[in-house]
Amino acid sequence: MGKIQKILIVGGGIGGLSSGIALCKLGLEVTIAEIQPSFNVYGVGIIQPSNALRALDSLGVVDSCMEKGSPYGMVKMFTAQGHFITEVGVPPIGRLPSHNGISRKILHDVLYEEAVSKGVNFRMGLTVDEIDNGKEKVTLTFSDGTKGQYDLLIGADGVNSKIRKLIFGEYLPAYTGQSVWRYAFDRPAELETGYIFMGRTSKVGLIPMTKDTIYMFLVTAEGDDPKIPEAHLVPRFKEWLKEYEVPIVKNLIKKITDPKLVVYRPLETLLIPAPWYNNRVLIIGDAAHATIPQLGQGAGLALEDSIVLAELIQQENPLEVTLEKYMKRRFDRCKLVVEASKQIGELEQLEWKGLLPKDVNIGAIMGKTLGAMMQPI
Repeated sequence: MGKIQKILIVGGGIGGLSSGIALCKLGLEVTIAEIQPSFNVYGVGIIQPSNALRALDSLGVVDSCMEKGSPYGMVKMFTAQGHFITEVGVPPIGRLPSHNGISRKILHDVLYEEAVSKGVNFRMGLTVDEIDNGKEKVTLTFSDGTKGQYDLLIGADGVNSKIRKLIFGEYLPAYTGQSVWRYAFDRPAELETGYIFMGRTSKVGLIPMTKDTIYMFLVTAEGDDPKIPEAHLVPRFKEWLKEYEVPIVKNLIKKITDPKLVVYRPLETLLIPAPWYNNRVLIIGDAAHATIPQLGQGAGLALEDSIVLAELIQQENPLEVTLEKYMKRRFDRCKLVVEASKQIGELEQLEWKGLLPKDVNIGAIMGKTLGAMMQPI
């Protein structure tokens, strides 16, 4: 494998675990350093479009994800009163469906179990404090005072990446003006696929997670100060949902009772200028290209990052050549998703204010971008 044998990944989320699996499959020595002392997965559910499923197939875990999740087809879109508008989504890729819904915890468990089985080493409750980023090796000082030397350091530590800051300086994610609310429910018998309901000032989605569960997402515009105290989460969530008269939504509203089960997050976006590497340090996933969920592609991009990186490392070129090729494969594709998702969010807010130009078609932007994501990575 040439000069790359020993790799440290900082961050044990989707990008870190998938990279660990892909690189261990090449016979490399891979360690994941995770700052949390134990895994406590944040979030409710996640949408896996067919390109994300294609990446999971490359990792060898797609069947487990579909067995433990809930495959579904095109998403049906309605008005807040339940009038059908259209269907959106992407076509299946071979045996893979248009979408798979899954809980974040189940996805994390699937990836973690596969990483362990492939030989990934884990160091929990640990991060990197100092980086000596040399041409031949990268030498690290960990937060417990120990040191380590590696051929490659991968920063997969999220939108507020410490590795990014240590290597590239300060880049702050930008709040988009929107927030997303999520809550899990038992699955209504009539919900056979994903549903989205378009309101006057918000939108609601019902997404399968397993054969027995779903989650609701609500996208709103919370203004310049999106912080909401925990005690206000349930009443504010329900207030936003009042305009949705369709029974499948109304029947769920009364089940929103526990503020600790409301997963609320202001939406932020970030795209780091190319290149995303310096000497022997590379950042991937949200550390390099954090997107908002308008296209459901955030986790898919991180999964694709891991597949492409492993494929290129397997070619055994000098590391600089490998990372240059990585940027050519990843930058434009990730930029497309980040910028299109941000544009859709901005247009949604104009629509909610009654200011959307008549010649603008949000659905066409979504369709064009999702169509591009079906192309091979």
